[in-house]
Amino acid sequence: MQEMAGANQSTPLAMKFSVNKNKLAESVSRVMKAVSSRTTIPILTGIKITAGIEGIQLTGSNSDISIHSFIPLEENGDINAEIARPGNIVLPSRLFSELVRKLSEDTVHIEADSRMITKITSGATEFTLNGMDPDEYPNVSAIDDQNIIKIRIDLLKEVIRQTIYAVSSSETRPVLTGVKWSVQNGKLDCVATDAHRLAQRTIPVETEGERDEEQMVIPGSSLSELSKILDDHEEEWVELVMTANQVLFKTRNVQFFSRLLDGNYPNTDQLIPKESRTTMTIPTKALYHAVERASLLAKEELNNVVKLRNEGKSIELSSQSLELGRVFETLNAEEVNGEDMRIAFSAKFMMDALSRIDAQNIRIFFTGPMRPFIIRPIGDEGILMLILPIRTYQ
Repeated sequence: MQEMAGANQSTPLAMKFSVNKNKLAESVSRVMKAVSSRTTIPILTGIKITAGIEGIQLTGSNSDISIHSFIPLEENGDINAEIARPGNIVLPSRLFSELVRKLSEDTVHIEADSRMITKITSGATEFTLNGMDPDEYPNVSAIDDQNIIKIRIDLLKEVIRQTIYAVSSSETRPVLTGVKWSVQNGKLDCVATDAHRLAQRTIPVETEGERDEEQMVIPGSSLSELSKILDDHEEEWVELVMTANQVLFKTRNVQFFSRLLDGNYPNTDQLIPKESRTTMTIPTKALYHAVERASLLAKEELNNVVKLRNEGKSIELSSQSLELGRVFETLNAEEVNGEDMRIAFSAKFMMDALSRIDAQNIRIFFTGPMRPFIIRPIGDEGILMLILPIRTYQ
């Protein structure tokens, strides 16, 4: 790397542009989601900046995901950037991110010379950074834009929120750290399970022409990062393109690439009971808060166990700690059908599921005290959540 002291203004410029500070900061924030400080490839600790005739593209990448964020020269009548000399450079991500965020002026001027020494100016502030060779930055494999699937952004974020909580955090079975996506007949079915619980969401999607069923397993961590960079306020569409080993999500100015997980995902249909002995209709928030209160003692124990029993519409929740004491709480169900039930479950698993349901009421389907039970929000048959009970000896 060249020493900055050796820089002189006669060195020919390799790149020069001006850009709106807020647009730059927004793009930097997006691509930083893909930059890892723990990578063994030094160039991937940086952000690649490419200034072209149509605008500026920032890229961040790691072993799982790559993110392109594009700043067009003009958007909705506003000037975002001006390119004096097209070119590219890789800058250290952490320092560049902090620098951009703390600049006070509305416009940032960036220029890099042939030795990759980069000058960043905004108002009376000037930084000089040693850049890295952009030719060493790995190219993201191009994906053919055939067979596009379209999903509304707000619906995609909802699907991610309602499924990724159930992925496994253990690498013992790597395929379970992802969410299985299946597309067929204009529907997208998303399933996540860690072998103790399951979350499933089915939504309509727009596809181009007839297509056979396609399946892929996307890492839960990738979907979590994707959800963070999608704008809440945009009622736009995401274009989804699948290949054998990666998936691409495209919005107007963002491209998000993720690797796929290998391995055979279990047949989760076999886990879902087809009939029930007891069904309960319960207000969602009332049950959540009752479980939350019971968990104050339950979380002190190994399995975070809460017990549920009912007599007709009267439902009792209880938990105990040998050291701290016990808690009982009664709430009334809207409707109960079938025999009375006694069952124990993880308070955390129940709260994780209930916190992702927006419906006012839920219906719980019990098959037996040691059989998985199903939670469905009333009014949305596209959502199913399953929890395995916990065996107790009391």
